[in-house]
Amino acid sequence: MATPALDLAASSPDLTRALCDIDSVSGNEAPLADAIEAAVRALPHLAVDRIGDTVVARTQLGRDRRVVLAGHIDTVPINGNVPTRNLDVDGEAHIWGRGTVDMKAGVAVQLKLAAELAEPVVDLTWIWYDHEEVGEEQNGLRRLAEERPDLMAGDFAILGEPSNGAIEGGCNGTIRFEVRTRGVRAHSARAWVGHNAIHDAAQVLGVLQAYRPRTIAVEGLDYREGLNAVLISGGVATNVIPDECVVHVNYRFAPSRTLDEAIAHVTELFEGFDVRVVDAAPGARPGLDAPLAKEFIDAVGLVPQPKYGWTDVARFWGLGIPAVNFGPGDPSKAHADDESVPVAQIEAAEASLRTWLSGS
Repeated sequence: MATPALDLAASSPDLTRALCDIDSVSGNEAPLADAIEAAVRALPHLAVDRIGDTVVARTQLGRDRRVVLAGHIDTVPINGNVPTRNLDVDGEAHIWGRGTVDMKAGVAVQLKLAAELAEPVVDLTWIWYDHEEVGEEQNGLRRLAEERPDLMAGDFAILGEPSNGAIEGGCNGTIRFEVRTRGVRAHSARAWVGHNAIHDAAQVLGVLQAYRPRTIAVEGLDYREGLNAVLISGGVATNVIPDECVVHVNYRFAPSRTLDEAIAHVTELFEGFDVRVVDAAPGARPGLDAPLAKEFIDAVGLVPQPKYGWTDVARFWGLGIPAVNFGPGDPSKAHADDESVPVAQIEAAEASLRTWLSGS
């Protein structure tokens, strides 16, 4: 199959539609990665590397500072929302379709600027990576950090995740864990000879019901935490007293805690229960006191906000690189069947980044 062609001379809204209309559901990013690689390899001012389905393009101008701009190219599964179309929402132009918010509009802005900023005031690294919407072990940015951390090196990073055009500093960490209760199976007609594990789960739910999540100030930004049951499973049949129940819990914690501290916190909360951590990722502190972060904030004229969800800014923070989220699109529309992005936000994000990176 021929590689789809991307016209980087097109407007960023038109480029958004072109990116979205190339199927790139997680696991099928190769055609889009091929198209991006072909487009940026044609640009003489960029050095291009490809690791799996992650494409990295860099200027090598010998500037004394480097900014990394990254975005994932995969989407969640399509549900009748491609091809994209132009849409009017209360008199405001939108682009409708899967991936418009999360996060092809951000990638379109990055590609447009990568093509046109041949002489930026700082050296630039552009990273377009795969498998963000699936398990941690498949994430293309994680793989890049492990195999080629030199390609992620920089003094400041911007992740183009949808932020409604705002600057969101750092991110909360996240832990998914299971709390198990155990009983004894018996026929439900003779329940007294068994022990009901599902009933014991009420104690777990009681801990969760009584818990009061914190709001923690970290470097001037207020991060809201959350501790919630997200799934309960147990039982084997409708006439059997269950011998096991599992409450699946998600803890979103402020970047004031390390991952080990957060795990210790939930373990202490559920002392006496069987607690098993199944997935965990540390948060990222805002790092807004970094010189380039300050310059970016001043240039775009926006007041930074906290990022409540987890994003790959944490990977940059883990490498010692302060990072923010900045991209077009309302995060609440990410993954929605009516996903759409305002054209004005795409254009504003492009203009802000162009002004700052070009020094004009």
